[in-house]
Amino acid sequence: MELYWPASQGEWIAWLSAAVTVIFGLILFFAPRVALRILRLQTKPERPEALSEIRGTFAGFYLGLGLSALVFAQPFLWIALGVSWAFTVFGRLISMMSDRGNTPYNWIWVIVELALAAGPLLFAFGFVA
Repeated sequence: MELYWPASQGEWIAWLSAAVTVIFGLILFFAPRVALRILRLQTKPERPEALSEIRGTFAGFYLGLGLSALVFAQPFLWIALGVSWAFTVFGRLISMMSDRGNTPYNWIWVIVELALAAGPLLFAFGFVA
């Protein structure tokens, strides 16, 4: 098994989305406290298991999906990556409307996450070659 290098501009866009997903996963896996600070979250000292949730649930999902897309480079994986990021945007927008989270921080992340969703979806559905 080897890492597939993209051959077209559309593949590069999708590949970069997967690479960013892996980078996020690596940060969550190896530096969960730093990741929580970046995300403006904190754990309670009496709940050390919270860090295992960050490393396991969050980092594991990001690394698994991102690495799968990078290694196998199949259309359904690009769709899964794009749809996952699209639901991330959807969840953030719902939170912004119902949890009083309409802040510049959230709008910046909406833009980043939309870009991460758009790249693989546009490529997978043939809008970018």
